[in-house]
Amino acid sequence: MKTIIRGGRLIDPANGLDGEYDLVIEEGRIAQVAEKGAGAEKAQAGGGTEGSMEINAAGKVILPGFIDLHVHLREPGYEYKETILSGSRGAARGGVTTICPMPNTMPVIDSRERVEDLLDRAKKAPVHVLPIGAVTVGQEGKQLADLKGMKEAGAVAFSEDGKSVMDAALFRRALQEAAALGIPMFSHCEDKALVSGGVMNAGEKARQLGLPGITNAVEDVIVARDILLAKETGCQLHLCHCSTADSAELMRMAKRQGLSVTAEVCPHHFTLSEEEITEDDGRFKMNPPLRSPQDVQALRKALQDGTMEVISTDHAPHGREEKAQSMARAPFGIVGLETSFALGYTILVQQGYLTLNQLVEKMSVNPARVLGIPKGNLAAGRAADLVVADISRPYRIDKEKFASKGKNTPFHGMEVTGRVEMTFVDGVMVYNRQEEESQ
Repeated sequence: MKTIIRGGRLIDPANGLDGEYDLVIEEGRIAQVAEKGAGAEKAQAGGGTEGSMEINAAGKVILPGFIDLHVHLREPGYEYKETILSGSRGAARGGVTTICPMPNTMPVIDSRERVEDLLDRAKKAPVHVLPIGAVTVGQEGKQLADLKGMKEAGAVAFSEDGKSVMDAALFRRALQEAAALGIPMFSHCEDKALVSGGVMNAGEKARQLGLPGITNAVEDVIVARDILLAKETGCQLHLCHCSTADSAELMRMAKRQGLSVTAEVCPHHFTLSEEEITEDDGRFKMNPPLRSPQDVQALRKALQDGTMEVISTDHAPHGREEKAQSMARAPFGIVGLETSFALGYTILVQQGYLTLNQLVEKMSVNPARVLGIPKGNLAAGRAADLVVADISRPYRIDKEKFASKGKNTPFHGMEVTGRVEMTFVDGVMVYNRQEEESQ
């Protein structure tokens, strides 16, 4: 069956396209990208439109599927929080067609066999699941994991996410091995010795709430260390969930020196500051924490000038009871797969920091380049991973409609613009908003 998506505004920064086009999908791939009105004619010339599905995308945008380099799916071990299937359904609902789950499950994804097991579990997922392997055995920071075996089994990167490898010499060895394998290292950037029991940003709001704070140095010290180690080893380094102004400055230094270092910002860090924390509630507890307004503005500027190239979510679901308590006791984490595009469009595009093309680059094109995978564009012959979205009408985020098991978000009830209407993975429609609302 052919699928013809007619008349939408197709945005494909990788190929310099931004205009009204018809897109034809056949056998899981993009068969044609034609000027508006010509798609059906080309499809007919290629064998007719009988048996094809036609979608009128007038007034909508057609985008490459989003790629999220940083998610937590909790399976195996914590399936009450999330499963690969529930998290993948949440991804599809958010227009995310490829996700990279972090290895801090139970057991940790730290061997060839566990990467293979995760991929086997992910066979029924509606989106692409590309595993990230742990740096050390059990994420205990003592002995390097089998990096080579994990890459051969299908891991696309390595990370100790959830913690940093605090032994600098051991982490340098990991970077050297990752460089030899030609695979990126994703850095969590948190000096555990400096955390000192903190649960939110060290600022006036923490003092008002009587809660211990987390200083910016907790992040910045490891950012600096890991950039310097990447410089020494030649490893491709990706900095996760950057939240501070000095992280942005350190990234600028790395870019000036031509280092192979990239960085991501999460939607919650470019949307909210500590000033939006209205009460001592676990929904506001995330790691890194919501920072100062000055940090938020610095992150927006870093996204704007290209210092920070990627938007990822750090999607971290937890049970309702776990999060419905004081930040002193609640676990760190926020869900984000189903709100990332809307927040990016509302905060960054509508407020003039990015164009829609630039937002797509940071959510699709650049993540694909970090991984070195042939995704993030809509060229003929590519896998048909794409999103149809409505950027014309606002709506309110409703966590109760999330497909993810996780409902831990401070964005419930927020009015945003940029709603995903349909998501396709390998040419198959894996999400349709109208179908969801008719059920």
